[in-house]
Amino acid sequence: MSGVKSRLSNLLGHFSTPAPFEHRINRHTLSPTFFLPRAAAIEPEAEAVYHITANNKVLRRSYSELADRARGLAYYLKKHGFKRVGILCPNTPAFLESIFGIAAAGAINVAVNYRLKKEDIAYIFDHGDVDVIIVDQEFEPLLEAYRADHPNIPFIVDTDTDVTEGQLTGPFDDAVLEGLKHDQELGALGWEALESQAADEDSLIALAYTSGTTARPKGVEYTHRGCYLAALGNVIESGLNYHRGRAGYLWTLPMFHAMGWTFPWAVTAVRGTHYCLRKIDYPQIWKMLKEEHITHFNAAPTVNTLLCNAKEAEKLPEPVRVTVAASPPTPHLFEQMTDLNLHPVHVYGMTETYGPITKGYYLPQWDQIPLKEKYQKMARQGHGFITSLPVRVIKTEVPEDTVTDVEKNGQEIGEIVFVGNICARGYFKDPDATRKLFAGEVLHSGDLAVWHPDGAIQILDRAKDIIISGGENISSVALESMLATHPDILEAGVVSVPDSHWGERPKAFVTVKQGQQLEGKDVIDWARNVSGISKFMIPREVEVVPELPKTSTGKIRKNVLREWVKGPSRSVNV
Repeated sequence: MSGVKSRLSNLLGHFSTPAPFEHRINRHTLSPTFFLPRAAAIEPEAEAVYHITANNKVLRRSYSELADRARGLAYYLKKHGFKRVGILCPNTPAFLESIFGIAAAGAINVAVNYRLKKEDIAYIFDHGDVDVIIVDQEFEPLLEAYRADHPNIPFIVDTDTDVTEGQLTGPFDDAVLEGLKHDQELGALGWEALESQAADEDSLIALAYTSGTTARPKGVEYTHRGCYLAALGNVIESGLNYHRGRAGYLWTLPMFHAMGWTFPWAVTAVRGTHYCLRKIDYPQIWKMLKEEHITHFNAAPTVNTLLCNAKEAEKLPEPVRVTVAASPPTPHLFEQMTDLNLHPVHVYGMTETYGPITKGYYLPQWDQIPLKEKYQKMARQGHGFITSLPVRVIKTEVPEDTVTDVEKNGQEIGEIVFVGNICARGYFKDPDATRKLFAGEVLHSGDLAVWHPDGAIQILDRAKDIIISGGENISSVALESMLATHPDILEAGVVSVPDSHWGERPKAFVTVKQGQQLEGKDVIDWARNVSGISKFMIPREVEVVPELPKTSTGKIRKNVLREWVKGPSRSVNV
């Protein structure tokens, strides 16, 4: 009887569906933290860090050393149970080590702009629920307001010197050494016991706070997966691995800004050298461009403008790729940069998209068109990144949740929206703002643009900065770009002023190149008679000022310019 049952069982097996074979061999969770131990395993002696320290010494570290120090910090944080780690540092090795060490400990980093007011810094660290803060010694006084309300939150102070033991070291180095010792006590588990691959790739790796120029800063939620894919996108789109030899990346962009546009991970992914800078110093930058192996840097248009007009500027013997973002650049700036062998890679994005999410892709056929037209095309915001979905421009005069594309005619104005892998998860502790950000299941930028027939987008302005004069829409960005072609103007910022006849008219605030003199009426005469600026766009007023107010990332603060219009105050530190 048993033989019969066996044969029947075998027969039924031919008709039944076998259970699927479950395995995870072809998938792993995505986290950019993995790039550091990988780099150290492939090229342990490759130069990872070059830095001039606070005590004015040149510091060089290999990938083996960088990975060891990040590992030591991770074990220190795990030992003490820290889960939310604040960072208040300039672009130092300690900041770079912290980005990897915090994530490897399974914790979340909350990096803050040290140029903010003490009250704003205190607000962010309080809002982000940090339980420990890594702070550069220079910026420890900025935490006075926070410490008064949070006396029990410990600080780990980095002295940013060239030594790791002895009198010149500080609490940060002590923490790294304590962590390395703790790893040994646990049996020298190394990176295997850390989270170089996140348990959940959709969990938080960082809170990146917005600048908060007109409202309280918002904590943008960055995930391991999003940072991984954004970093890979930057490797490809900025060409970090396009050349022979090692990429040399100069840290002009603040690491605190949208996590340095994910370049701490992107540069590490290609085993490039991080040239860290404590501050923007144009003579020092030109010295490094001429003497060190710099192949890439990222900078806002205002930084590139000042760099191109520095007295040390001269054409470099080897090309340097410069990823340009933060505000729309002018075609004139791209021409200046190219003449110096600084080749712009134009990208666009926002904190809510991990930094860059579109690129103005350079097309070979542009070499056959007039230079002016070529640089105009290069200054467009272009197409979506390879690790995202295509960028879109949608109609604005529709109900909030309605998503309808504008015509791709380069004329109809709409709002830029995004969908895809490198859209952040939302705003920390702010469900209402998150719902508004993702209304209609797209991420809203608040930037107005046109969509060209070739699929490239081009920003005209922020919605609140468009000037409507006599029924004509005037883009302040476009007018700023035109004014910047004046031979004596360094930078321009444009806002609206009331006009009894036209409703609004543009007013321009301009700065003048070193050694030049200019008056407002001269600029208006030039705009009217020489520039080719349309008559309805010509500024009603032009005011020459010593300096334009800017955010920490180089964007002109239009809200401050609007205050300037109302009264005599010309403070740039509003």
